[in-house]
Amino acid sequence: MIIQAIAFWIFAVVAVISGILVVANRNPVYSVLFLILTFFNAAGLFVLLGAEFLAMMLVVVYVGAVAVLFLFVVMMLDINFVALRQGFVRYLPIGAIVGVILVAELVFIFGGWGLTPAATAALGAPTPALEQATNTQALGQLLYTKYFYLFQAAGMILLVSMIGAIVLTHRERVGVKRQRIATQLERGRDSVEIKNVPSGTGV
Repeated sequence: MIIQAIAFWIFAVVAVISGILVVANRNPVYSVLFLILTFFNAAGLFVLLGAEFLAMMLVVVYVGAVAVLFLFVVMMLDINFVALRQGFVRYLPIGAIVGVILVAELVFIFGGWGLTPAATAALGAPTPALEQATNTQALGQLLYTKYFYLFQAAGMILLVSMIGAIVLTHRERVGVKRQRIATQLERGRDSVEIKNVPSGTGV
């Protein structure tokens, strides 16, 4: 118990300090690194609470994917926010139309949604004890029954984030060349020239 208490205070103090440094640091790269440190300490707290699955998912998803994505975006992309806002205004009507269609589809789908008696019984069932089910099984039962809609909403938010990262990466920038596969395929044989280089002379 003493070791667990010491580990709890170490993880908690480091997590709070690193969380403050994420906001207070002016260098965005250092902020992302402190964010990764915060995630690791939060995972340690989950392990102390007996939620090893949540700790593993926190490290794999947030540290291994989200934080690394933030780091690459900060380090590799020279984001011009003025041009980004201009592009947002230009594509706003198309985005609004797509959003209205998506909302209409969701209303149509969820309007005809019905729960079977088995699903209703699963929603009303209490969370099983730790001796009856593992943490992963109990978490899956909660996510896909009581919190199913929130879980799907979180998935949609992550999908929009992924699309936004792709759009930022493939935007047009002055002085940056982009690969055009169709142009490369249209090149003829005259674009390649074979040189007969004698041995020992170099190019």
